[in-house]
This record gives sequence, structure tokens and C-alpha cells, in this order.
Amino acid sequence: MSNLTRRGALLGALCALSGCSAITSINAATKPLNTYDLRPAAGSKKGRRTSRTLLVARPQASAALTTDRMMIKPDAASITYLPDARWSDEIPAMVQSLLIRSISETGRVAYVGRSDAGPIPDNALLVRIDGFEVIALADDIFEVQVDFDLTIINDKDQRVVGSRRFSQSQQIASDNPKEIVATFQTVLNELLPEMTNWTIGRL
Repeated sequence: MSNLTRRGALLGALCALSGCSAITSINAATKPLNTYDLRPAAGSKKGRRTSRTLLVARPQASAALTTDRMMIKPDAASITYLPDARWSDEIPAMVQSLLIRSISETGRVAYVGRSDAGPIPDNALLVRIDGFEVIALADDIFEVQVDFDLTIINDKDQRVVGSRRFSQSQQIASDNPKEIVATFQTVLNELLPEMTNWTIGRL
């Protein structure tokens, strides 16, 4: 038996003994996941209009939230992700897009866009994501929790124009991804208009 043949036989035996765990892990990692998106929710289209420009910075978030996976916390000290679902983009990029679209759809701001494109802004909106997760409670009850911190900066002198925390949660008796996504949308349908109206009111 040649060296190559013996080496192939040895590798085959090792793979059989180990159950080819490495290959199994790779296959699991490349398994396509169901992808979900969220819709913007505009604030009031009535009220004062402004000629000012606003750029929305990419939100800051912890490493655990800088992902396209749906985070679920089985307890206070543990973090995991729903195995068969993901968001359409990383959470910070998705939240940035939702805020831009929600503000823009009011028609009350001359220009709103990302901080890495567009004109020199009059104001910048800084966002910190402190929560965008599902928390497992007792008796198969789950809670969708969203928690944002918003700060508006005057771009010329870097003065803080305003800062406010926005948070909302809602319980759900299911860990089905479709129902979880629908609950996230319900929560954001409350939060996004509030954040939009607050932001525009301070421009």
C-alpha cells in the first residue's frame, strides 16, 4: 500500500471514529436561515417642517447585538440565538435604516440620510442600542425588549441638543420566529413614531 493510500485510509478511519464532527459543523454553519425584515413607522406628517439636514450615525451596540441573528436570553447571564432565523441585516444597520426611513416618510425634514453619505449636516443623530432581544420568562412566556438611547448633536459646535431613552417591551407566548418578528414590529410601531417626532421637534 502506498503512502498516499495509507494516509487516505487513516484519515477515513479517523473521520469515521470522530463522526466527521468538523464537516458536520461546517454544514450546519452554511445551512440557509429564514430571513426577516422590519418596516419603518413614520411619525406625524403634520406640524412644523424644517429646511435643516440630519444625518443618522450607525448605531452603537454590544458585540452580541452586532449581528444579523435574533438574540434570545434564557436567563440573565446567558446569551444565545434563534437557530433558524436571522434579520435581513446586522441589527445596527437595520435600526439605522428604520430610523432614516421613518423620519423621511414624515416629509418634514429637508434631508435625512446616513452619516457616511450626503451633505454636510446641520445635526447628527447618535443612537445606542441597549436592547434588541427576546427574554425567556417562566412558563414558556417570552418578552421582546427594545431599548434605544438617542442623542442629537449640532454639527457645527458639537453641542448636545437633546438626549432621551426610548424603551418598549411586549410579552409573547411563543418562540416561533414569525410571531417573534411580528411582536418586534408591534413594539417598533410604538417606538419609531415617538423617536421620529422627538427628533424632528429638536431640529
